Amino acid sequence: MLQKELQTKVKLLNRRHFLQLGLAGIGIAGAAVALSNRPSTVKVPPLPSLAATFASGVNPITVLRDFDYGTVKQENGRTVREFHFEARTSSIQLTSAVDFASWNINGRVPGPTIRATAGDRIRVYFQNHAGHAHTLHFHGIHPAGMDGVTPILNGKSFVYEFDAEPFGVHLYHCHVAPVTRHIGKGLYGMLIIDPPKPRPPADEMVLIMGAYDIKEEGKNQLYAFNGIPHYYMKHPIPIQQDQLIRLYVLNVMELEAPVTFHLHANMFQVYRTGRTLTPSEETDVITMGIAERHILEFAYHSPGKYMFHPHQDALAEAGCMGQFEVIGNT
Repeated sequence: MLQKELQTKVKLLNRRHFLQLGLAGIGIAGAAVALSNRPSTVKVPPLPSLAATFASGVNPITVLRDFDYGTVKQENGRTVREFHFEARTSSIQLTSAVDFASWNINGRVPGPTIRATAGDRIRVYFQNHAGHAHTLHFHGIHPAGMDGVTPILNGKSFVYEFDAEPFGVHLYHCHVAPVTRHIGKGLYGMLIIDPPKPRPPADEMVLIMGAYDIKEEGKNQLYAFNGIPHYYMKHPIPIQQDQLIRLYVLNVMELEAPVTFHLHANMFQVYRTGRTLTPSEETDVITMGIAERHILEFAYHSPGKYMFHPHQDALAEAGCMGQFEVIGNT
């Protein structure tokens, strides 16, 4: 079921991207050919069926490729994307011995990955049922009234509305003091704004590096990609041999100095903050401060398992480590 849903999302995404190019001058017949051909360029291996980890019934494997495009409507000739976010307090199981009382969006850490195209209108209906004052502060460009610094009290709601700009990889998080604690408890997520002309087809995934001060003593004890420590070591991420992979990577490790992201046995192209359509450099390790985010692109040409992690090895060994499993072509 999950694999069918993913294939449907890929097809819908490619169709949406094509329509953004404009059909005028291309021809409907040409459009039909392009739409039928593009999805086949992205190969995603079958995903493992794994038990849910979060209160919302999702696990980090689904978080990888779960892009929320919202409810789409047209208003005054432009695209409006509506999202419904609820701040909650719920327990997530970080390890077999550790349950963590998280503050989260829609029952998951990280929160949903919002996705739009530059020029769209984003409208987020935010309800706070977490028991504490919270906000949503979006990185990017928007009016002061939408900046998410005014606390929304428990039981109250607010509508954040702004234009999707500029294109790139952004984030959102709670901005109630102490911000370090609110982010560390799980109130954060990613905002992807695609350029008007879409990037080449790829197997796209989100990786967010986070940390947990489970003892609430001002230092972290556990670290994770997409919410759960060690998850992708125990459950490697399947990718296809020779397939272009596009990672949207974000660092939200509060209480830490800048960290690195390292990919084993390969190099990746770097698009800093996702703000360019051509790479700025090629490397196998990149340093990221808190709230820094980039697009990284690569492909593996040999089957096998390949690790990824920060090169601050103590952080990796405490949970922020994973593997890609490259599935050979047949």
